[in-house]
Amino acid sequence: MSKKIQVSFSDGQIAILQSLKGELGDTDAEVVRNIVIAWLAEKSFISTIAKQRLFENKKDDTGK
Repeated sequence: MSKKIQVSFSDGQIAILQSLKGELGDTDAEVVRNIVIAWLAEKSFISTIAKQRLFENKKDDTGK
């Protein structure tokens, strides 16, 4: 499942996105998506959520 989200960028931000095409994706959407994923990983949001889910699953399996 996917959801489209409209965002607006300044001319300078668009220039940066354009310069990242080919490095982080072939389309504007791929570049923006990969930037967001990279930022979430850098800030440890992804690993924190994964650890929480793993802990919750273990708790559910043991009933404790």
